Amino acid sequence: MIRRQRLAVGVCALLAALTAGLTFPTAAAADETEQAAPKVELVLDVSGSMRTRDIDGGTRMAAAKQAFDDVLDATPQDVELGIRTLGANYPGNDRKEGCKDTAQLYPVGPLDRTDAKTAVATLQPTGWTPIGPALLKAAGDLDGGSGTRRIVLISDGEDTCQPLDPCEVAREIAAKGIGLTIDTLGLVPDAKTRDQLSCIADATGGTYTSVQHKEELTDRVGQLVDRAADPVVTPVATSGAARCENAPALKSGLYTDRAQFGQQRWYKVDVDPGQELRASVSVADDRAVNPSYGVLLRAVTLKGREIVRGEAAGTGRTDVISTGLRYPKPASDDDNAPAETVCLEVTHSFSAPAGVKSAPGLPLELTVDVVNGPDQAHDVAAFGLGRGWWLLGTLVLVGFVAGVLWGWLSRWRIAVWRTN
Repeated sequence: MIRRQRLAVGVCALLAALTAGLTFPTAAAADETEQAAPKVELVLDVSGSMRTRDIDGGTRMAAAKQAFDDVLDATPQDVELGIRTLGANYPGNDRKEGCKDTAQLYPVGPLDRTDAKTAVATLQPTGWTPIGPALLKAAGDLDGGSGTRRIVLISDGEDTCQPLDPCEVAREIAAKGIGLTIDTLGLVPDAKTRDQLSCIADATGGTYTSVQHKEELTDRVGQLVDRAADPVVTPVATSGAARCENAPALKSGLYTDRAQFGQQRWYKVDVDPGQELRASVSVADDRAVNPSYGVLLRAVTLKGREIVRGEAAGTGRTDVISTGLRYPKPASDDDNAPAETVCLEVTHSFSAPAGVKSAPGLPLELTVDVVNGPDQAHDVAAFGLGRGWWLLGTLVLVGFVAGVLWGWLSRWRIAVWRTN
């Protein structure tokens, strides 16, 4: 039945794309609440290598300054913006001192464009590349509040302050469940820099972009700052249990968690008669993993009977894998009928190669939506198509007739060819 369900859902999605104009019910939107001001901190690499002249005939530092000036002019009024530097103040060769060289150039808060531009204009490429320490400090700069929080890191090389791995720092930040995203931009397209900056971004659900021209840098930084101002739903940190009995009770919303390798995570949701539970889960591989993996999401009763499941498999070509399920509970004639507690189990089959740390667990994002159920709940529970079966049947019939006509026409043409 599960295979038939996935096939039917896939066919239905394809038909929706082909028939452009047919719409299907979507999950109910969450209640809008007043969001705190979005916060963004631009973290700029000011190490000695930023003197290199390879961006449109000028230095990397000059391109970064120009990008910052343009972005500061276009920053939305409701965005609180700050600037942090790394490698801007210590010119010496003492590694210990160089790896402490990160400072907040402009505090996160309401933007005074003149003051911020003046501060940026004073920067000169100087020292080391302490990316890990700078990210830790930047996370502290953005701590507190419930609005969108975003770090935009611009760098032209690898961190020079190992063993404090910036990728591990990013994972620790993500593990706190504070909803902070790190986007990275690389000014040098070499493999080592790309791998490190990509890992930092992946760990927090951010993006990595390689830029080699002034306009690209300005446009990308501006896009990321504008994105922080877009209304978003901030995931709520939760912690699944090893058994359903001890699982946290969730309501409609977006949740984030961490799932260890080979670990089951359980959550509970109450569904009233006449309502439908819609749940989906995404698990990201924020570090190197072995190919061939999968994720399973099951809806189970308190007595352990499976209601419905969703599953998906991957082969190493994507860095995130998702699946979902729907469970409509039939309406009851009894107005006092109790809600049913549905247990959601999340399991993934990612595995870590030798030498890769297994802690913290992989980032997991769970969406739960409890809405009013369809008129005929059994149709959705069985196949997920509801009243769309008539469309599927019509297209199958049309396809059959078209196939017969094409076959007859082909045979007629062959017969004519043989006669001639």
